[in-house]
Amino acid sequence: MAGPPPPFLGVAVVGSGGRAAAVDAYGDIVDLRAPGPVGRALVAVSSARQAAGTVSPDEAIVAQVTLRDGRQLPLWRADSIRQRYLPGTNVLRTVAWFGDRRVAVVRRVGGSGTDRADRRWLARARALGFGAPRWARAMYRRSLLVLRALTDRRTGAVAAGARDGWAYVWPRDAAAVAMAFAAAGYRPEARRIVRFLERLDLSTAARFHGTGEPVPGRDAQGDAAGWVAAAAQAAGLPAQRKQHAWRNRADYQEGDAGDHLGNAIASGLDPTRVPELFKSPRGLNRVAGDPGSGLDSTAAWAVRPFPTPTLFPAVRRTLLRLAAARESRFGIVPSEGWHGGEDPWTAPTAWVAWSLAALGERRVALGLIADLRRAGTPLGLLPERVDAATGLPSSTTPLAWSHAFAILALHELWPAEGRQS
Repeated sequence: MAGPPPPFLGVAVVGSGGRAAAVDAYGDIVDLRAPGPVGRALVAVSSARQAAGTVSPDEAIVAQVTLRDGRQLPLWRADSIRQRYLPGTNVLRTVAWFGDRRVAVVRRVGGSGTDRADRRWLARARALGFGAPRWARAMYRRSLLVLRALTDRRTGAVAAGARDGWAYVWPRDAAAVAMAFAAAGYRPEARRIVRFLERLDLSTAARFHGTGEPVPGRDAQGDAAGWVAAAAQAAGLPAQRKQHAWRNRADYQEGDAGDHLGNAIASGLDPTRVPELFKSPRGLNRVAGDPGSGLDSTAAWAVRPFPTPTLFPAVRRTLLRLAAARESRFGIVPSEGWHGGEDPWTAPTAWVAWSLAALGERRVALGLIADLRRAGTPLGLLPERVDAATGLPSSTTPLAWSHAFAILALHELWPAEGRQS
């Protein structure tokens, strides 16, 4: 790595479902929300200013040290710095050296009992199955703790990330978190999320406040209702699989409205219609009737979480081509012809691994999980996307959606054999 990032870029999240805070590489709190992760911003350093490097220290809760000569310095002025989570917790410890002086800053949301509560909660998780390597178990545990931090333990509202512009509920993202909790044995948490989602008017917006009110600025997307229904089924709640409106809607790429593959799959469209609209000799394209739109990673959704066996051959072709064509060691972009540059996205990388594992393509799935590991930070957190050449985070870190799919992919690769005591 090229060294720690500039101050005020969030690299970690702390919290246990109450207040949630984003912390930078120097122990500074750069985002703090209450009463839950989708609550009111008590501290919110602008993500645009973070990227521009124009943040004033007055906008964050800054960790400082007083040296023997009386100088007060922030920890980003240290000679060296190291950061880690206390094992099995969302408590973050930052250690800095100023010459021979060592300074430690511990960031937790809540009292000292937070550590024990996190460990007790993690001990409830359903273990990965026999043969899961140590790195997989570590990724699994950290991903669960990320979801714990970003999910309101009272209401079930899930923040996509601990950062302005991301501290909202996307129904699709939150539904994936509910599925991950259900797979890991956290059925009460999964059901709480689903009940929150079922109270939303999904036709009004792409994202929602923690109160359930829609956030203006982005149109409703055509996959939301399908994802909520799939999450309800995973959580053991009544859910009727039916076709939902999907034509002329925005999709997960949140661009122009259209007739998109992911929306069609999530909507429950008659499987015989999907090939008619989206199939080409190479696989499944993103836009109906437009072979030039390119193959789309959401083909994976027709295996998991919306299993449609008649589509499995076309999905397999699509996903293997996308995996083989990736140009970065850190994962794939969402689709061919992707408009957002070359940086890989961790969520599509993880959901393609999930479905390829379900199709029996274990070697390719493990290759994508290896990409995901390389895209992770030293703390084990998954950014929304990373620089294609260096693997350094280029967006919000961590992203709930990515960690949810990582959990689901790991369970597909090493199915759980039972529940931990």
